Amino acid sequence: MGGMLDTLRNAWKIPDLRRKILFTVVMLIVYRIGSFIPVPGLNPQVLRELAERGGTLFGFMDIVSGGAFKNATIFAMSITPYINSSIIMQLLTVAIPKLEQLGKEGEEGRKIIAQYTRYGTVVLGFLQAVGLYFGLGNSVINRDWVAFLTITLTFTAGTAFLMWLGEQITEYGIGNGISMIIFTGIVSRAPAGLNALVVYYRGETLGGGIIGIIAIAAILLVFLGVIAAVIWVQQAERRIPVQYAKRVVGRKVYGGQNTHIPIKVNLAGVIPIIFAMSIMAFPSTIISFVAPNSDHPVVTFFKNAQGGIGYAIIYALLVMFFTFFYTVIVFNPVELANNMKKNGGFIPGIRPGKPTSDYIAKVLNRVTWFGALFLALITILPSVLQKFTGLGNVWFGGTAVLILVGVALDTVKQIESQMLMRHYKGFLE
Repeated sequence: MGGMLDTLRNAWKIPDLRRKILFTVVMLIVYRIGSFIPVPGLNPQVLRELAERGGTLFGFMDIVSGGAFKNATIFAMSITPYINSSIIMQLLTVAIPKLEQLGKEGEEGRKIIAQYTRYGTVVLGFLQAVGLYFGLGNSVINRDWVAFLTITLTFTAGTAFLMWLGEQITEYGIGNGISMIIFTGIVSRAPAGLNALVVYYRGETLGGGIIGIIAIAAILLVFLGVIAAVIWVQQAERRIPVQYAKRVVGRKVYGGQNTHIPIKVNLAGVIPIIFAMSIMAFPSTIISFVAPNSDHPVVTFFKNAQGGIGYAIIYALLVMFFTFFYTVIVFNPVELANNMKKNGGFIPGIRPGKPTSDYIAKVLNRVTWFGALFLALITILPSVLQKFTGLGNVWFGGTAVLILVGVALDTVKQIESQMLMRHYKGFLE
C-alpha cells in the first residue's frame, strides 16, 4: 500500500501525468453522476426488487454498475453489452480468417475491430434494453410507443456513453477505461457492504453479542486473506531460464547473457471473471424478464440455482474456459520460440525450434491450470460465504476483490511505466 501511494505521489509531481490523473477522476465523477439520473417514465422499485430477489448474480451486477441497476438509472445496463460484444469479436477473430488478418495488421487493424465492437455494443445494448422494457411490467408508467422508444433508447444511450467514456479514459487518462469504470462502481458500493455487516449484526443474523463480533471479525479476516491471496497470485510468475549464445560481429561481441521468460500465473487477469459474469447474466436476465412464472425445468433451474452448487459449478467452469481461451490468444509459444531462435537464444537442455515451443506450451498449460482453478475458487466464494454466514451482499466476495486488486495493480504498473518513460525522455533530452 505504501509503495502504491508513493507511486501516485511521485506521478502527481509530473505535470503530464497529473493532467491524466485529473482527467480520469473527472470522467469517473461524470460516470457517478450519471448513475443517479433516473430513466424517464420508469418506476425504479421493480428493478430494485429484481436485484434483491435475483440472487448473487443480479446482486453482483448491481455492484458492478455502482447501484445504477437497482435504481433504474441511465447506466443500469453498465458496460455489459460492450463486454459481450468484445467476447463475440474475440471469438470471431479466431474463427474468421479475415478478422484474424485484421488483428495482425497492427494499429489500423485493431481500430477496425474496435469499430466493429462498438457497433455490436449498440446492437446488443438495444436488444438488452428491449428485454428490460418488456420484463419490467408495471414499472412502466404509460406503456406505449413513446415510452418504449424513450426507455430503450435511454438505456442504450447510457451504455454507449459509458463505452465512449471508457475509451476516453484509456486514450487520455490513466489505466484501462472500462476496467476503471467497473472498479469505480465496485468501490462506490463499499459503504453499503460495510453497512450490511452492521445491519446483520444488529439483526442478530450472525448471533449478536460476542458471537456476532467474532463472526464479523472472521468475515473481515477472510476478506483480508482473499486480498492477500489475490495479490500473491496476480504477482506470481514462472520464470523459464533463457541463454543467448555469443556472436562476434566485427570487433564487438553480442549475446552471452542469461535471462528468463516470465510467465504470469494469472496471465488473463480479471477478464475471465468479467466474461463469465456477462455470459451467465444473459440467460438469467432473459428468463427473469420474459418468463418469470414459467414452470419449465430449464427456467426453474436458472431461477432457483443462483447461489446453488450447480450454478456455481457452471460459473466456475466458464471462468476456467475463458482463462485458457484468453491465455491462448495473448501468448503464442510458437512465435516466442521462433523469435528466440532468430536471436540465438535457447532454453538450457531444450533444442531450439519446435521442442522449445512445446516446452513453453507445457509450462504455460501447467501454470494456467493453477491460475484457472484459483479464479474458479474465487468465483464461488460469495456462495460459500452466503451459505455459512447468511450474508446476501456479494461485495465481500472474491470476484469483486479480484477486480479491485487486478485493476489497482495494472493501473499502478501503467503509471510506473509512464514515469519511467518520461525519466528516460528527460535523460535523452
